[in-house]
Amino acid sequence: MENSIGAVSQPAGTSVLVPLHPLESAGTLGRHLARRLVEVGVRDVFSVPGDFNLTLLDHLIAEPELNLVGCCNELNAGYAADGYARARGVGACVVTFTVGGLSIINAIAGAYSENLPVICIVGGPNSNDYGTNRILHHTIGLPDFSQELRCFQTVTCYQAVVNNLEDAHELIDSAISTALKESKPVYISVSCNLPGIPHPTFARDPVPFFLAPMLSNQIGLEAAVEAAAEFLNKAVKPVLVAGPKLRAPKAQQAFVELADACGYPVAVMPSGKGLFPEHHPQFIGTYWGAVSTSFCGEIVESADAYVFFGPIFNDYSSVGYSLLIKKEKAVIVQPNRVTIGDGPSFGWVFMADFLTALARKLKKNSTALENHRRIHVPPGVPLKSEINEPLRVNILFKHIQSMLSGETAVIAETGDSWFNCQKLRLPENCGYEFQMQYGSIGWSVGATLGYAQAAKEKRVIACIGDGSFQVTAQDISTMIRCGQRSIIFLINNGGYTIEVEIHDGPYNVIKNWNYTGLVDAIHNGEGKCWTTKVRTEEELVEAIATVMGDQKNSLCFLEVLVHKDDTSKELLEWGSRVAAANSRPPNPQ
Repeated sequence: MENSIGAVSQPAGTSVLVPLHPLESAGTLGRHLARRLVEVGVRDVFSVPGDFNLTLLDHLIAEPELNLVGCCNELNAGYAADGYARARGVGACVVTFTVGGLSIINAIAGAYSENLPVICIVGGPNSNDYGTNRILHHTIGLPDFSQELRCFQTVTCYQAVVNNLEDAHELIDSAISTALKESKPVYISVSCNLPGIPHPTFARDPVPFFLAPMLSNQIGLEAAVEAAAEFLNKAVKPVLVAGPKLRAPKAQQAFVELADACGYPVAVMPSGKGLFPEHHPQFIGTYWGAVSTSFCGEIVESADAYVFFGPIFNDYSSVGYSLLIKKEKAVIVQPNRVTIGDGPSFGWVFMADFLTALARKLKKNSTALENHRRIHVPPGVPLKSEINEPLRVNILFKHIQSMLSGETAVIAETGDSWFNCQKLRLPENCGYEFQMQYGSIGWSVGATLGYAQAAKEKRVIACIGDGSFQVTAQDISTMIRCGQRSIIFLINNGGYTIEVEIHDGPYNVIKNWNYTGLVDAIHNGEGKCWTTKVRTEEELVEAIATVMGDQKNSLCFLEVLVHKDDTSKELLEWGSRVAAANSRPPNPQ
């Protein structure tokens, strides 16, 4: 293939022609998109190849600062981009038109629910096919190519269909900037024949990416702060509660500074775990209604004022709508709105601005924190097991706790791992992620892949149930290929335990696999991978020593066999309340 020719300007005003490889041309759409991803912080793109995206993948590979991570299926590629965005602030994935797009859409919906900026790129049809009444493969057999776009409109905050070069630059930049501003996924479809064509709008490297800061309405901010300070300074025993939407507006540091300034005790909602440092002296645990950390729920629900920062109150986080929280006692701080009790609500007030200003107005009040210290009884009886006794889940998590440090991160799969991981005490800088709002089983396999790829300085510890693992097991392969050193605890209890506690039936029992045998087959002698089965505490202790020692640079997979009815007490309580909420009879007409 002949080299294309590019012009390079010289100081004297002359120009010289130099040969450029087609994929290194700065004047193409593919080059622009690749550079833009790098500029916003993406270093790894998760992909599944298909004939509509192959040329685009060539251009992404040609970008020296991008690494293309091929996944086993589109769902896992989307979950990986989700996990990557949690660790790095933005993620990206590339699939092919419709057959790939509709496969990845479940993961994109999950990222939308969790407020994660994921850039979902789809290789689309040839630009000449639009409006021609032709029928294409990979579609549902209609000449209307908009089905995929219409599906993505409900789970992304911006959609760009790039099928001509004139406005490609603006569409791509608008999509990426909107993802970052809204902290939500976006959809970009790029016609398969466009990535390598030079065009004047791509003649130069992209200008440095810039996002205009979002500024609070100053009058509204001042009014919100005054009203909130008056409300809270009159309270006798106020508390702070961190919710999951603290992450998106990047308000975590401002929240810590507010806590330091006011002295209130700090709880986290379950999906806010990891967003406030648990070594902080004012941290009192997880507020989750009837299944809260011991002595935490009592302090929150007995407070005469509570401030919730970025909460999501759904049937799961409210334990079947059973929280003992009263609206008139609550200040609700969302990313761009503050509502005080039954009274005023202030819009266009951004969370970080509000936190910083409120910290200067609150009086120090440690009454509720002192109450917690008075009633709190530290865990007393150390967990013990008999020699060769079948391993119990609480013993397992006692040992996982001892593995945690600032150089680790925990990924908790939907299921009983939600509740067991929630009780882990996170050391300083220890990461923690789970997907509570969407609750898609199987999420953690791809999320572990993506998080570990983004945060190479941390060793990921993933706790995954056997039912969830069967949904997305294949991308253990990609972890090994990428040289990752995560530790996966596969908790084998023979079925969908979380569903059992909500409503049992024969559909909650699954076919048992030889999970270590499966991973050994995937490993196939290529890369570093170590597996073992664990049935007793003695075997667990020996396995953890190996994981942290000789196999510290390997992907480690521990199949932990436990009794099918060995569940946390929190799951039993939570399951019964959610079941009651699910089974409410219809309201009378």
